[in-house]
This record gives sequence, C-alpha cells and structure tokens, in this order.
Amino acid sequence: MSTRRTADLHGIIVAVTTPFTADGSALDLETLRSQTEWLVGAGVHGFVCTGTTGEFTTLTRDEYEQVVAAYVTAVAGRIPVVAGVGSLKTSEAISLAQAAEAAGADAIMLLPPFYGGQPWEQLVAFLTDVCSSISIPAVYYNVPGATGTTLTVEQLAALGDIEGLDYIKDTSGDAVKLAELLVKHTDRITAFNGWDTLTFFGIASGAKGSVWGMAGIVPELSVEFWSTLAEKGDLVAAREQWTHLWALSDFLESVDYVAGVKGALELVGRSAGPARLPVQPLLPADRERLTAILAAAGVLAG
Repeated sequence: MSTRRTADLHGIIVAVTTPFTADGSALDLETLRSQTEWLVGAGVHGFVCTGTTGEFTTLTRDEYEQVVAAYVTAVAGRIPVVAGVGSLKTSEAISLAQAAEAAGADAIMLLPPFYGGQPWEQLVAFLTDVCSSISIPAVYYNVPGATGTTLTVEQLAALGDIEGLDYIKDTSGDAVKLAELLVKHTDRITAFNGWDTLTFFGIASGAKGSVWGMAGIVPELSVEFWSTLAEKGDLVAAREQWTHLWALSDFLESVDYVAGVKGALELVGRSAGPARLPVQPLLPADRERLTAILAAAGVLAG
C-alpha cells in the first residue's frame, strides 16, 4: 500500500443518487453528469456516491464501478468524492474499497456488515482489514437502524485509533451521543451529522459538516444554511432558513428515503429516474405533501 493520504471533508456533502433510465434497468450517466454540474455549481462541498441514497444494494459490481468512476470524472477534482462501500464479506468490502481508490475516489464511507450486528472485536478487525488495504481515508457509516451494530460513544471515538479511519457519519438519530462525541472526542475522530432532522443541531454543536441526501434536492438552500450557521454563526437567520429544510427532512424520514429523494428531484425539475425495485414510487398522498413542502420552499419546478 502507498503512503496514507488525507482528504479535506467538510461542509455540505451530498449523498448523491444513482440516476437510472426510465424503466430502472440501466444507469443514466448523462443525467449523472448534469446532476454533478448542477450540484457543484450550487457550491456543495463534496459527494458521497454509492451509499444508501445511491441505492448501492441494487447495483451490480460493474455498475458500482461505473458510478464511482463517472462521479470522479464528472467532478474533475473540484470537490472530494467519497465512495460508499458495503458488503457482508470482508474480501468483497476490500475489493470494493480498492476499486473505489483505483477509480480516483478521495475517501470511502465504510458500512459495517449489515445483517444482525457485529461484536466489537469483530467490527474492529473488519474495519482494520479494509482500511489497511487502501491508502485513502475512511468514514465510518454509523447507522445502527440498518446494521444492527450499536456502539457506545467511547467505542465510536475509539474507531479513530484505526489507521485511516478518520471520520464518522452519524446516522444514529441519537442527539445525546452525537453531542458527547462532539464535546469530548473531536481529538480522536471527526464527526459528521447524517440524520436529516438533526442537521441544525449537529452543525450548531460543532459537526464538521453534514452528509445529507436532502441537500441533493435543494443544494443552494443547503449551502446557504451552512454558510449562515457554521461560517457566520448567525443562529437567528439560520433558524429561519431551517424551517423549510426541516420540513423537507421530516418528510423524507416519514417515507422510503430513496423514493422521497427521487420523487422530489422530479418535482424540482431534476429527475434522476425511478428508484429500483422493490422500492415503490411515493403514494399520491405523500407526493401531494411533498409538492406542498417544495412549493413553500420556493423550489417547485414551474
């Protein structure tokens, strides 16, 4: 392995979709490129591709590699690209991580094996094996609701002792744990908020940024919010901006997340195709709710 590399991850990091053709059967790389230009032009600070919002579980291995390479090429070094890596097998996770590095990703977001939970020693071994196989840094994807692996704050901080594991995306929804991590352990590991409705709390509490699928729907509003809250420290103005962002975040947490994001992209005039089955489109009543939220935020396509 070559010398360990670093990545400047901060701010609004969009969990980007994987665009598909109208029937969901194939990648739509032209839309991927146009979405990239739109989001980068809006000023976002990074991408996470092939994660939950990127529907990694529905991608073939060839599609996975195509998506990572396409995002790296489209971004062209303007912002960091983080490739999601998730597998039940250590060997496959290593292979995916190495493929992401070979494609030019700046970091990986590493999901622990996601069936039944991992004992601590087994989790550390898994993460160590994957991180030691690459030279780019890793973000630990803390999403206990999906993986079954729930860690204490001390354990989350201890993950930073693994060489190359520099960051955590916290999608636990546990504000108390996130607060403790940010107050007591920033010297050990860098934390990002990953739970949409806790974005204001996380950034205000000192998170380095937010890995945010919702930001891919309203990137300009999300970047403006980051600037107001994190850079200017204007809590009053940020609370006002947060009103619409919270409403959209709350909606996405009430439906299938990917269906919500892709439905919203269609409504703002930036369709990325459907979600792949078995995910179903939004129900009419949910689409109506979403339309009203986007209209109130001033982003509904004319």
